[in-house]
Amino acid sequence: MREAVETLRSTEPLRAPRAAAVAGILFSVLLIASMLMLRLSVPADPLDRGEWLASKSGRVALAMNLVPFSGVAFLWFIGVLRDRLGAREDRLFATVFLGSGLLYLGMLFVAAAALHGVVGLYAADPAGFPGSPSFAFARVLAFEIANVYALKMAAVFIVVTSTLAWRTRFLARWAAWLGYAVAAAMLVNTTYVAWILLAFPGWVLLVSLYILWDNLRASGPAGPATDG
Repeated sequence: MREAVETLRSTEPLRAPRAAAVAGILFSVLLIASMLMLRLSVPADPLDRGEWLASKSGRVALAMNLVPFSGVAFLWFIGVLRDRLGAREDRLFATVFLGSGLLYLGMLFVAAAALHGVVGLYAADPAGFPGSPSFAFARVLAFEIANVYALKMAAVFIVVTSTLAWRTRFLARWAAWLGYAVAAAMLVNTTYVAWILLAFPGWVLLVSLYILWDNLRASGPAGPATDG
């Protein structure tokens, strides 16, 4: 009998723990905190001369150090969404969903590394680095990647997730409608809207809170637990 139970357990698919829904909340909190510190320290103009480095470089370094941790949490969030989809996952949408999420994360890391490099080079040459060609290149590179390319990939991720939510109802319909609205604002955004970068982690936060609430509700006495 014991051997039969062990065999049954070994053939059951591995499911994500319900606590994994907290990953999206952790990603959102860390990334929002990082972006707020960055936004309050660095001018919105990517062509600035680096005057902020003298007094704000430590805060910027701290903000960039939070990005890898938020990235790890975002990978778990992707896993939570795929777990909720289960067998309903469509290959076409799943490819775009996973690809856009990983592209967003990769570009976020590149932008953070470029800006962190600015802080490191300033520490090595505080007199000559601000305003230099190297500073200008790294500053514009980080700005363009974060505000244009990563932002557009985040919008694609939201659109695909919202479409999957609408077709399979693995999320509430309001999450799909809200996702379409947020993605539209991100896709038509120009680099002059300073706070638009907070739209994506804000949407992830709302979706993660819904998933956590839905898991807790489903695991209560009213009914059996659901995946997610």
